[in-house]
Formats: sequence, structure tokens, C-alpha cells
Amino acid sequence: MPSLTKPSTVRALLERYGLAADRRLGQNFLVDAGLLEVIVRTAGVRPGQEVWEVGPGLGTLTRALAEAGARVHAIEKDTRLEPVLRETLSGLPVELTFGDALEHDWSQLPPGSLFVSNLPYNVATPLLSELLRQGRFGRLVVLLQREVAERLAAAPGTPAYGLLSLRAAHHARVRKVRDFPPEAFYPRPRVTSTLVELEHTGAPDDPGLFRLVEAAFAARRKTLRKNLEQAGWPRDRILAALAEAGLEPMVRAERLGIEDFRRLHAGLGAPGS
Repeated sequence: MPSLTKPSTVRALLERYGLAADRRLGQNFLVDAGLLEVIVRTAGVRPGQEVWEVGPGLGTLTRALAEAGARVHAIEKDTRLEPVLRETLSGLPVELTFGDALEHDWSQLPPGSLFVSNLPYNVATPLLSELLRQGRFGRLVVLLQREVAERLAAAPGTPAYGLLSLRAAHHARVRKVRDFPPEAFYPRPRVTSTLVELEHTGAPDDPGLFRLVEAAFAARRKTLRKNLEQAGWPRDRILAALAEAGLEPMVRAERLGIEDFRRLHAGLGAPGS
């Protein structure tokens, strides 16, 4: 099989099957061999290790993971790519599933599993949020739009900080590995990508905490107190919980870290209770 990290090879492969990258599905195929190796090295695959991947595309990363010794479970939404993937992954220890990763049942995976993907831009945020909630992956190594990576790693009080930042902070340690320029992909996206490693801390999902977080960020320009009142918490209980958590009455949600929200949740309870 010719190298899938050459734009000319990718173009010829797509033309042979009468295909083109679908921007609606966030398809941008990695064509930089050095950066492909960065992903595989960051993943640190052990021989025989099972790895899950979403959006294999033409199979570039899938092949590299399998050649490094992984047994890859790859989920692809675009059924047009089935004959391509059957060709590019022939003879490799890869299990292909065609379907929507957002509808996949991740709850049955063994705890501590490894997830490695060049994620399609259009599913990155909801899929990562779900995978963190499920807690089945010990590590996730993902290539994302840089804007999403910045939101994952954002600190309180910064413009990128919000729901995704807090979801990541609750469940994981986030490390930005390096940026990937647009010319590393075919076709070239209009944005830079970033490779991110998330190491799950084992913290389980806390639906009540995140109902509070979602209510707190309902209107970023409003104070936290106003947002919580509109979500159904009584004002006197909000003020008491803010004071108990050491927070100012006029504070906005983007100033609170995950520990602040945990303390506030402990003092508030559920709205209307």
C-alpha cells in the first residue's frame, strides 16, 4: 500500500473511488508523516493493546496504530469510505464499525481503555464530553481544532473558559502536546489543529454538579446569582451558599474553578428543594 501521508497518493485514492472529502463531516486527512509519528508516539501503544478510534477517514492513523502493534476498533460514519478502508487496512488487526460515534454504546468498554483519534471537527466537543462522562478511557489522545483544545485547557477568567473546560477539569488532566498546521492535512482546513492528551483521573460523572454548571453559564454576561435564580434556586440560599464557598455575591461563573463549583453545589443542593 503506498504511503497515505502524501497528498498525491490521497488525491489518487479518492479519485479512484470517485470520492471527495466531505467538509460537512469535518474530513481533513492527515498527510504529514512526521506529525503522524508524533500522535503514535504520544499514544504509546503497547503490542496487542486495544485502541479505539473515531473517524478513521482513509485509515492513515489506523494503519500507523496497527503497525505499532495495536488492535484497533475504528468507528466511521461515512459509509462511502468502506471500500477504501477495506483496501487500506487489509491484513491489519482492525475492526471496522460504520455508524455514528455519538450514538455508540461506550459503557461496555473495559475501564482504562485507550482512545486515539484525529477527530472530525464537527463531533469533537460533544463526543469528548460524552467520553469523559463515561469514564471508560484511561487516556485520550486526540487531534482537535485548536479552538476546542484551548477550551479544554482554559483557566478560569480566560475567554475560552466554559462548560467544556470544567468538564475536562472535573475528569482529567489536560496536556496540549503541539499544534499541527493546516498544510499537514488534505484538504487544508482553515484552522490550526492541536494534539491533546487527556489522562482520566477516575472522577465519576456528577449530573447534579453539571446541572449547576450549565445553569451558571446560561448567560455569561449575567452574574452567577442571577443565572441561578432563573434556574430555580432561591436567592437567600444562593447568597448563603456563595458566602459559605467564599465567593462574592456579584461573581460571574467564568471566575469559578471546578473546586469552587463543587463547594457551591454542596451548599446549594437541587433547585426548588
